[in-house]
Amino acid sequence: MSQTSPPAASTTDFARLLSPRGIALIGASANAASVGGQPLRYLTEFGYAGRVYPVNPKYPQLAGLDCYPNVREVPDPCDLAIIVVGARHVPSVIDQCGSRGIPFAIVLSAGFQEIGSRGAENQRALEQALARSAVRIVGPNCIGVLNLNEHIHAGFGSAMSNRNLLPGRLAMVTQSGGFGFAMVAAADQQGVGFNYIVSTGNETSIKATEFIRYLIERSDTDAVVAYLEGSTDGRGLIDIGRRALELEKPVLLWKVGNSRSGKRAATSHTGRLSAGSELFRRAIEQGGFIEIGDTDDMVDLAQFLRYRKRAKGNRTAILTLSGGAGVLVADLCEAHGLEVPETSTDTIAKLKPLAYELGSLTNPIDLTPQGYSDGFASYNRVIETVLAAPEFDQAIVRSAPGAVAATWAAGFVAVAARSDKPVLLQWGTSSEHYREAIETVRQAGIPAFLSPRRSVSALGAMYRFGVKVQRLKARAQKPSDRPVSAQSLDLPDSGATLGERRSKQILARYGIPVVREILVAESEIDSLRSDQFVFPLAVKIESPDIAHKTEAGAVRLRIADLASLRKAAHEVIDSARNYRPGARIDGVLVQEMATGTEVILGAVDDPYFGPTVMFGLGGVLTEVLHDVTHRFAPFDHDSALDMLAEIKGAALLRGYRGAPALDTEALADTLARLSWLIHDHAGRIREIDVNPLFVRPHGQGVVAADALIVLSEDGSQIAPRK
Repeated sequence: MSQTSPPAASTTDFARLLSPRGIALIGASANAASVGGQPLRYLTEFGYAGRVYPVNPKYPQLAGLDCYPNVREVPDPCDLAIIVVGARHVPSVIDQCGSRGIPFAIVLSAGFQEIGSRGAENQRALEQALARSAVRIVGPNCIGVLNLNEHIHAGFGSAMSNRNLLPGRLAMVTQSGGFGFAMVAAADQQGVGFNYIVSTGNETSIKATEFIRYLIERSDTDAVVAYLEGSTDGRGLIDIGRRALELEKPVLLWKVGNSRSGKRAATSHTGRLSAGSELFRRAIEQGGFIEIGDTDDMVDLAQFLRYRKRAKGNRTAILTLSGGAGVLVADLCEAHGLEVPETSTDTIAKLKPLAYELGSLTNPIDLTPQGYSDGFASYNRVIETVLAAPEFDQAIVRSAPGAVAATWAAGFVAVAARSDKPVLLQWGTSSEHYREAIETVRQAGIPAFLSPRRSVSALGAMYRFGVKVQRLKARAQKPSDRPVSAQSLDLPDSGATLGERRSKQILARYGIPVVREILVAESEIDSLRSDQFVFPLAVKIESPDIAHKTEAGAVRLRIADLASLRKAAHEVIDSARNYRPGARIDGVLVQEMATGTEVILGAVDDPYFGPTVMFGLGGVLTEVLHDVTHRFAPFDHDSALDMLAEIKGAALLRGYRGAPALDTEALADTLARLSWLIHDHAGRIREIDVNPLFVRPHGQGVVAADALIVLSEDGSQIAPRK
């Protein structure tokens, strides 16, 4: 036995967990059908090459192996413990693993937070033991971990008992052990294999996002399948999404339920429009994730992941022996963002000597009568000519009839191999005539489908993933100079809502234009002079205790003269005091009346996703239609322009029905500056609301007419991030 120092609790290198040299099974059982007996049988009978150490004081031996009375007696090497004891005993076992120097454990035992208040004490004791021992665990309340490359079946259940599961290059992380392993079994039936499958259980120690991040970095993994019911690691998801794009390895994400991050109270419009489920959605859309909603989606995408050819664009040629099928596939392509361009005159000229006149050489290319006299060899010559055409990036081919499919398929595979463009095959039927042809195409690794919908859906998903990859690469080549250096801000020492004037002064520090204004004390109202102002004006209460001035009736607009100004100033003060007696009143703000198209900008330091910026058009489009978009801060000018194009009302920014185009360059610059403001002072500033911001015609800029900054409750002064 060896006593070694425990590893750091923060370790995210899971090599010894997934590929342990030795495994201690704590709570091992002689009953091969029990939860403690199943992993013992799997580890000793399915080909695991490492050492297995049963631990149970009841037995001197189990499965022909020495059985140890406790963890401390287990010899080296031992990298992993599988724990199958009652919930109340798990914490003490974790302590023993820590003192023994075992870095990882899989806790199959249930009876913790998943059963509510009845498991609360067990949960607290487990967390305390983990803190003491520095052991990192999978679970509790999980099914276990599979490493099919090394025949390590470290868990229990029907899928775990299948020693013939097909190894592959997909990894899986699932928060539902039963459903996740059912997906593995279903994929296995369709010829798709996995290497590592992790059931994360309660995630008391190791989060699903940590496993995803680790597995996507492995050279033996092409993609990670993730089944998530929820996550509080929003920033982790953002980082994973970016890394997946950098590695060009997608995360196939099946997301159910919603993040719980939207349950916190929000003071500003921005806070209310940045619910957790919305940010979760944005993390998926902006990162290297491909959403799936069925096991079939995963199986279909797996074909493309094995197929190394990637299209340089979305221009798709459709070749078919059925005109109706061609129309159907064309409709599906357009629905999934794939262009179906017309065949060029040069390509048509090359095709005419190869094709019958009864066919159609436009795209979709319908060759209904083609090939019956030559075993469809001429069909393959048409396919090769189309693949060489510069107007197409990829091709979808409908197969030749079953009677000659085997002969045709061999020629088709050869044609596809000679082109650097990806080709997707759709079978016309699944009759027995196709069996040899199907095997020929499968061995060549060409994606092939019976369902047109499934094939084009997968093709479209891979194309959209590729677009995100190329966009990231393009931006990585551009200089990433920030538009403004980090600014030190003189903020109160405690959580507070800043008044409008102070909020806009902070915006101005980051170069965000704000309206001209003066603060007038209540005692100065009656002595105001008309030569101090240019009418019309706006009058608002200035109070750090009144966040929503309109609700308080403390705003007056389009003030045309001095008498109206004095009257409006007294009215907003009276309204503010009636709305909130005892509110601090600093005076009234007298502002220029800004004009332009109203938009709303905001930023939050989300507790799970971190600094985030929101943008939407003002008025009903924001409040009722929820026409907003988000980006995670900080970001550059180009990302800000992407935000502007994402909203449903984007046409209003470009100019609509004769209206002038707006200054989107200035608007994008303001969004980028706001992203750096919330990034630099995240942890100190909780919310920023800029509502409205007026966008003027092209070349005339933007101006913020109102702003609200809400500080976090932590009053410590945090230096701006560099």
